[in-house]
Amino acid sequence: MNQTKLSKSEPAAKTATKPTVKPQSEAPLRTPTDLKPSATKDVSVAMNGLLADVFALYLKTKNFHWHMSGPHFREYHVMLDEQADELYAMTDPIAERIRKLGGTSLRSIGHISRLQRIKDNDAEFVGPIDMLAELCDDSKMIAARLREVHSVCDENDDLASASFIEEWIDQTERRTWFLFEATRPQAAINS
Repeated sequence: MNQTKLSKSEPAAKTATKPTVKPQSEAPLRTPTDLKPSATKDVSVAMNGLLADVFALYLKTKNFHWHMSGPHFREYHVMLDEQADELYAMTDPIAERIRKLGGTSLRSIGHISRLQRIKDNDAEFVGPIDMLAELCDDSKMIAARLREVHSVCDENDDLASASFIEEWIDQTERRTWFLFEATRPQAAINS
């Protein structure tokens, strides 16, 4: 009688220990989301393009920060360091939004170079005002890209990404403003 009880309970014990996790599909990094697959794709593509530009502008800003010269060295050097920090602070939230939606984010410098719209500047010397003017133009380009990505997010009901982007637009416009004001000629200020 005792052996009968053991044999009846053995199958139940084996059933209880079976894993309840489903096997991985062909896309093991696809995070579950209620967004349509086309929305995940569209938002991920747009956000990766943005991420590439933010990394490109971050590196250009650090380049100019490192190679700043002239009578306003300290002021410009500090401003560019602060701006680079703001740009870098955007990168992780952008990449994590892509992953939260089930997409995959940038994987390498090569991936960045294939997607970036911000042009690199490898010149041996760039004057301080030219540096600031170039970064100002690039910041306007980032603001335009942020608005493009915001539209993609709106079209696909991705409210969380859109919310982040609204804050980044404000930060980008502030960077643009500071760069613009720093490049204005003295005569224009006295007018």
